[in-house]
Amino acid sequence: LGLLTALRASGKATPALVLSALSSVEERVRGLKAGGDDYLTKPFAFSELIARLEVLARRTSPHNVEATHLQCHNLTMNLLTREVRRAGTLIPLQNREFRLLEYLLRHAGQVVTRTMLLEAVWDFHFFPETNIIDAQISKLRAKIDKGHDKPLLHTVRGTGYKLGVAT
Repeated sequence: LGLLTALRASGKATPALVLSALSSVEERVRGLKAGGDDYLTKPFAFSELIARLEVLARRTSPHNVEATHLQCHNLTMNLLTREVRRAGTLIPLQNREFRLLEYLLRHAGQVVTRTMLLEAVWDFHFFPETNIIDAQISKLRAKIDKGHDKPLLHTVRGTGYKLGVAT
């Protein structure tokens, strides 16, 4: 309970399910007041534990909706209207370019490998000898970085690509 209290005091909203052999009303209340989102006493049915975890996951998902806008620096993507803008200027993208950029935006600041891109954007689960990724990245880079001081799409030599402002 001390760990849970410290977690909440630090501002963390991580879901917490207390599993305990202590089953009195007072103990359950202490667990919930310490910051627990739910309290389950032993013995319990595994199916009940799973159900309670699923409820916590639903309840604590970010605003219970999937993000509709993605952003990295001054590059924004509206997933509902399928509009991409850089510094307010609309950037027309083909469907595959849009999917590629969406994946990169969802992983902004992280290095993504060619294999990750092949699986997520092209649905290939093998590595064909092709330069399809390099060609698409080149086209995308030309569209999103052209005319801007700070490029956002970077090649990480020997590894893959990274979306973000270079440091």
